[in-house]
Amino acid sequence: MKANKYTKETILRIGIHDRKFPEIRPGDRVVVVQRIVEGDKERQQKFEGDIIRIRRHGIATNFTVRRMGAGSIGIERVFPYYSPMIADLIVLRRGDVRRAKLYYVRDRVGKASRISEMVLTAEERQAEDKKATQAVAQ
Repeated sequence: MKANKYTKETILRIGIHDRKFPEIRPGDRVVVVQRIVEGDKERQQKFEGDIIRIRRHGIATNFTVRRMGAGSIGIERVFPYYSPMIADLIVLRRGDVRRAKLYYVRDRVGKASRISEMVLTAEERQAEDKKATQAVAQ
C-alpha cells in the first residue's frame, strides 16, 4: 500500500498554505490535533507536548513536539506546519526560554525537564488576545 505524499506543490495546489493557527514559539505547550485515516474511517488524535524546535522554511515549515510517555520515555514527533493532516493547533501556555532550539531538554530528567511558564502582565495578555482575535477575523 502506497502512502499519500503531500509535496510542496501538492500543498500549494490544495490551497492549505494559509493556516489560521495561533503564533507558536519554542517552549510553548501545545496540543496538536491530527487526522488519522485508517481504511475508510477517519478519527482525530491529540498529541500534547512542548515545542522544542521550529524550522521555518516557507511551505516546508515544520515543528517538533516532545512529551513524556509512560515510564519517563521522551516521545518526539515532527509535524509539517502546512499539512492538511493537522486539524487544529491549540496553545495551552507560553514557555519562558532563551533558546531557539531546546535540544538540551532531551538530557534532563524529572522536574529539571520542565519549561517554566511565561508570566504576562494584564496589558500584555490583553494585547495578545486582541492580536489573536484579529488573526482569526482575517
